[in-house]
Amino acid sequence: MITGITAPSPASGLASRRGTFAGGGGGGGGGVGRGPLSRVAISVRRSPSSLRVAAGARAEPGSVREWIERNLDAGAVTDVSRGGSSGWAEFSTYTTESGKRFFVKTSRRDPSMFIGEGAGLNAMFETNTLAIPRVYYAGATPEGSREGNSFIVMDHLNFGGRGDQAEFGRQLALMHAATPAVEEARAGKFGFTVDNTCGDTPQPNGWMDDWVQFYLERRIRHQLRLARDSTLTELGEKVCERAPLWFEPCGAIKPSILHGDLWSGNIGTVDGKPSVFDPAVYYGHSEAEFGMSWCAGFSQKFYDAYFEVLPKVETHFEERRQLYLLYHYLNHYNLFGGGYRGQCVGIMKGLLA
Repeated sequence: MITGITAPSPASGLASRRGTFAGGGGGGGGGVGRGPLSRVAISVRRSPSSLRVAAGARAEPGSVREWIERNLDAGAVTDVSRGGSSGWAEFSTYTTESGKRFFVKTSRRDPSMFIGEGAGLNAMFETNTLAIPRVYYAGATPEGSREGNSFIVMDHLNFGGRGDQAEFGRQLALMHAATPAVEEARAGKFGFTVDNTCGDTPQPNGWMDDWVQFYLERRIRHQLRLARDSTLTELGEKVCERAPLWFEPCGAIKPSILHGDLWSGNIGTVDGKPSVFDPAVYYGHSEAEFGMSWCAGFSQKFYDAYFEVLPKVETHFEERRQLYLLYHYLNHYNLFGGGYRGQCVGIMKGLLA
């Protein structure tokens, strides 16, 4: 049996507080120094607090349907509804005789995307704040399967539109304030158990003790290296030299679980409760979650409720916000090119003014 990320099966009742998931997601990746990503899998079995990645794991022979019937204590699969895709993955809903439904994605890609997504969703799920689907398996398909090279199985949530902004702000802040589910983060380190992606861009998450150095190296300089643009690199290095000053008012920064790619398309509700999906999860400074605020549609009610739970550090807040925006603008430039370069230059020149 596969071990890795372990938690109860849905029949235990401990996972039943999440309804059914009709959305999709995607941040994924592999661990730094953990071997080939195609040889890593996660499986949710017993202890929900155990978030580990096991190398060399692969689903037992058979189909995805058989894996669900064999491992999730929900009875036989009575219906499989195909519907939707993300361009690199196909989506299905599996209904079982117990009435339990599972959202499944399959892909011809290696398992790294699903592994990163699964580990991130489960880490957020552990906070018991926002409505997050619990992931039961993410990794390679069963040997001999015709269903691609990888798959992920999670609770199926009935996903709705945007809900109350104040409640979303409050629940997001509570998620950021929650005790980390991962041992390294509880010890004060920044990063995540696996690398993943932000969009299609690799996002390195190797653990570091210092938040500012993590962010500058794993986020800003990483994007600058991908851009291979001398002007951006020159400006970026000057920004990195100045950046530590902007964090001095924050004191000791504690690792918070971050969604990592929080824009309007990844936000909704489940039975009226705020929900997020399609993450690029890591443990970092809570303010970094606002890096996609330029296309997230956060209202003043959202911010008021958020900062009521986690008070705002006013001094140099705007400089830090711009630095967090910069990562995502650089990422968009690396993904899409075009006018995003000018916006990156503008942010950096503003920070250096």
